[in-house]
Amino acid sequence: MAWVALISAGLCEVLGVLSIKRVTEYRSWGSYLFLIIAFGMSFSLLTFSMTQISMGTAYAVWTGIGTAGSTILGMLVFGEQKEWRRVLFIGLILVSAAGLKLIS
Repeated sequence: MAWVALISAGLCEVLGVLSIKRVTEYRSWGSYLFLIIAFGMSFSLLTFSMTQISMGTAYAVWTGIGTAGSTILGMLVFGEQKEWRRVLFIGLILVSAAGLKLIS
């Protein structure tokens, strides 16, 4: 259950980053509310997952999901630069997160 919470926390982190982009474009109460909820859920789920997963592993996986997810979202949705080096390093982040799961 802790791993499901951790992956969900990472996905909420991606939504939080997406909401930062939304706030820069639409300065509305709804945008700010979405930002607060997304990051609040992310931190709450991360906190819960740390009850059963070591802090270092949980934080590394959480930031890995957030970084990789935000970068992929930026490339696919916002037209950010798509080059093989970015994709390679995103792959390394994901492999590292999977490696931490295997050894913990």
